[in-house]
Amino acid sequence: MPRPLKVHIVTIDLKAEGVRAFVTPGETTAGVEFSTRTTSEFVTEFGVQIAINGGFYKSLHSNENDDPSLHPGDPVDVIGLAISDGITYSTSEKGMGVLCILADNRAQINDENCPTETIQAIAGGTILIDQGVPITAEDIPEDGLHPRTAVAIDEQGETLWLIVVDGRQPDYSEGITLVELANGILELGAYMALNLDGGGSTTLVVADGLSPHILNSPIDAEVPMRERAVANHLGGFAQPIGP
Repeated sequence: MPRPLKVHIVTIDLKAEGVRAFVTPGETTAGVEFSTRTTSEFVTEFGVQIAINGGFYKSLHSNENDDPSLHPGDPVDVIGLAISDGITYSTSEKGMGVLCILADNRAQINDENCPTETIQAIAGGTILIDQGVPITAEDIPEDGLHPRTAVAIDEQGETLWLIVVDGRQPDYSEGITLVELANGILELGAYMALNLDGGGSTTLVVADGLSPHILNSPIDAEVPMRERAVANHLGGFAQPIGP
């Protein structure tokens, strides 16, 4: 029997004039890498036109990842590489894939590190598609249904996809496994794909005039439409569409 599933896909042409990716900058305060924000707060603060939640992180108040008790402004450390406008705020970690946006605005997805000419980078977890080959059930033995956030690119690194899948909401969207997600993204024509932080962190927001507008149905702490404050985000700038 088919299950309800809500999938949001945003296609970004990185070759288009005025299009630019942007990752949340970190802190300069000693001992703190990032302060949490909701994705809506990120859109408002930095003026991007679209944004998704970003990478995995550790709360400095506990040893747990994805702590639903976090509030905006709480201190956290990103797990894996994080670069914003050419400044590295968090270093790479083994096993954490990373999306790299280069100075020429092309994108790469790599195992852990980015080239020296990288100006924006955001780490995730599992590489879902590697050179056109999706992961299988043998690669992910424990693969349940959850909300998911992912990014993908074409072989030339000129097209970037943002993928958000809602979950944990019966009769609306139950969620998706990583293997299902990989196979679905492959149908877009993706060459590489990376899983970002999901679950209660999964959020997609666009700018609606001066106000942020949530496009998906986030579910922080089992509350539908409640946004979670997370460590970092991936946003995009674009020129306004002319008349």
